[in-house]
Amino acid sequence: MSHQRTVYLIDPGHESRRTTARHLAAIGAEAWPFPSGAEFLEIFDHLMPACILLDMDMEEPSGLELLRLLATRQAPWPVIAISGRGDVALAVEAMKLGAQDFLEKPAAPAALSAALILAWAGLARSMAAAETQRAAHEKVSRLTPREIDIALALLSGRANKGVAHDLGISVRTVEMHRSHIMAKLGVKSLAEAAVLATQAGLLMPPPCGAPPESRPLPGTPGAVPPGASRRDGDTLLRRAS
Repeated sequence: MSHQRTVYLIDPGHESRRTTARHLAAIGAEAWPFPSGAEFLEIFDHLMPACILLDMDMEEPSGLELLRLLATRQAPWPVIAISGRGDVALAVEAMKLGAQDFLEKPAAPAALSAALILAWAGLARSMAAAETQRAAHEKVSRLTPREIDIALALLSGRANKGVAHDLGISVRTVEMHRSHIMAKLGVKSLAEAAVLATQAGLLMPPPCGAPPESRPLPGTPGAVPPGASRRDGDTLLRRAS
């Protein structure tokens, strides 16, 4: 079954898990039940992305503690929190920690269905964005340190002649590198290259009418350490090449 129809049901109550699982089946969802947050976390790294239906009244870890742990793992999986306490403060704290919705327990089938429709749609968007970023990052990783140096200069608005002067190379060499960059990225224009570099996280989206700002990814050729300037980064790139 697609991740878009899977729900990780974390609820310590045996009967409430069974009831909720029946509700989920009625709307075409597949429930993967867990009696505790600890059991869920034990196999978390082996699970596919899906929606989480989380009982906030659990203990060891509590619902709030589990939300905090999920945040540290940077898992952008939508969480629908449920609780039988009707505690407004709990609901507010859960939302602050990333819960997408908060339902009163027992959750009415209609309310549960409506919340899941939004959660699945959000998950689909995040999965698509992650795949776009992965594909873009894979293409950018094909570039050599020197090619990244030149690509960033070109994408910042520098002309071939200016890039050649800055790097102490000939204009012909810049043109050659530019051709290789476009071929490796699979693009036909600098505008397309800028979109791809932004998707990969190499560039920050620019303000309207301004050239993009370079932001090399950690671990990629040409990455600039935190606190270093772009000029420092250029020096590192020249040394690397």
